[in-house]
Amino acid sequence: MELQGKVALVTGGTRGIGRAIAEAFVAEGASVVVNGRSEAKGEQALREMNAGDRVHFLAGDVKSREGCEALVKGTVARYGKIDILVNNAGGATGHAPVVDLEDWALEDSLKWNLWSTFWCTQYALRDMLPRQWGRIINISSVEGKHGKPGVSIYVMAKHAINGFTKSCAQEIGTQGVTINCICPGAIETDIMKDEGPAAAQAMGLTYQGLLDWFASEAAIKRLNTVEEVAVVATLLASEAGGGMTGTMYSVDGGTAAY
Repeated sequence: MELQGKVALVTGGTRGIGRAIAEAFVAEGASVVVNGRSEAKGEQALREMNAGDRVHFLAGDVKSREGCEALVKGTVARYGKIDILVNNAGGATGHAPVVDLEDWALEDSLKWNLWSTFWCTQYALRDMLPRQWGRIINISSVEGKHGKPGVSIYVMAKHAINGFTKSCAQEIGTQGVTINCICPGAIETDIMKDEGPAAAQAMGLTYQGLLDWFASEAAIKRLNTVEEVAVVATLLASEAGGGMTGTMYSVDGGTAAY
């Protein structure tokens, strides 16, 4: 029970990577707040997780400072503190080649990925730093280390998250709080199914062609799974992860060059 007595907030936690991380944390003894925009999906997640009082749902949109503040404060109100923050919510829509990109698409991607990570981190630190203990895990992407044509709004946001993580780690490294990124490879989550076809079209591919391309880039020649990401998140959230900070951990089947 590596996380016995710890309290975690997982944004975008009702499905996909966030849900797998939330389930792994509960299995290790933590109390977990899962966040999402849909009350119906939140209620379904609570039923399926079946963890009683150790799991709680908070509806909210992380694309605003007020929404992020409410999530952190709601977690503290529910369980008395926040030990672990997983900034998992993210995605992008409105993909197009750079020459055709519209401003709203970049602005939305930055709010969804980068700004939400910054806002939630800022509020969580205000509870963690006085107690001299905390774990912040930012879900970045293999695209935060490389890039692909047609999805620049997502690539830019994930690169920015990586830079933010490194800088923040330098500020808080002596205060008992770690901050890291996990950079997953392609995983066919619900959001991939929702947004993947448009991204594939912007890249001149079919959706299946996009999935095949991701798999072909990896040494394991397949997509990764949400469970593989959750294992790394659990390590980073634990006491044993205390010496790991400011780092981008790939769970990409050997895709990234570093």
